[in-house]
Amino acid sequence: MNSVLSISQWREDQAAHKARAGALTGGRRERRKSGTREPVADFMFEYYPYTPTKLERWFPGTGVTLEVDADHEFDLPNYVSTDGQSELDTAYRDKHRNRIESTLELLINTQSREEVFNCFGLHEWAMVYKVDRQQIRHADPLRVSQQQVNSLVDEVGLRCTHIDAFRFFTEGAAPQNANQLNIIPTRENQKEVEQPGCLHANMDLYKHCMWFQPMLPGALVLDSFELARDARALDMQASPYDLSRYGYVSIKMEEKTGRATYVARQRQIAEGAQTLRSRLIEALGAPHS
Repeated sequence: MNSVLSISQWREDQAAHKARAGALTGGRRERRKSGTREPVADFMFEYYPYTPTKLERWFPGTGVTLEVDADHEFDLPNYVSTDGQSELDTAYRDKHRNRIESTLELLINTQSREEVFNCFGLHEWAMVYKVDRQQIRHADPLRVSQQQVNSLVDEVGLRCTHIDAFRFFTEGAAPQNANQLNIIPTRENQKEVEQPGCLHANMDLYKHCMWFQPMLPGALVLDSFELARDARALDMQASPYDLSRYGYVSIKMEEKTGRATYVARQRQIAEGAQTLRSRLIEALGAPHS
């Protein structure tokens, strides 16, 4: 049976969501106006193709009915109003059933696996392994030499389990990942190899939330965004790039102490992600695993 929110309750929740989301999106809007860019915060709106306006939309989620009247309609997509009440259209789940079930399988499989913390975030290093400077994808300068990049990859090795990181590896780096891991991450085997220690798998919880935003409570969406943003910050701090002009302190992965620092923060993010993953699984309609 659905819980029911009065007009005053859901309007308050909606306003609180917009204020919280606005604090997360305001910088993006200002940089768009000024023509500037910040590689962590703006990544969240570029790699993930969701606008600030979309993030600021509040939905109550499945299982919640809103009281409405002529002056207080809830007119966002996929919600229907009858007899003074508004709730998620039952056709929404049927329309997206295949994608929901596929995503649930990925989430449940990932959640059930043992966390792995031995990749040391070297995917960004693998993306510039043995390349000319002109081929580097990022605009920001490297803080280490090309020789240091190559040496770290050769010495520490590559153990990436996420297709959306691995697919950007250079031609020289990709075979090394296969040798170390004895598997090549692909879209086809993603459900079999993705694991909950992976920074990118945990970032993607935000993507999965946005796929099904009308089904989910607004707090879950914003929590997933914040975790993904924190993961991206760690991602770039551990990279070979110099981001000091944006206020980021580099984690020196070429040193053992740097790798230890990375793993400690990776564990914190993974712990938070497992909680979010459980909430998302429940919200999409599956029991806790």
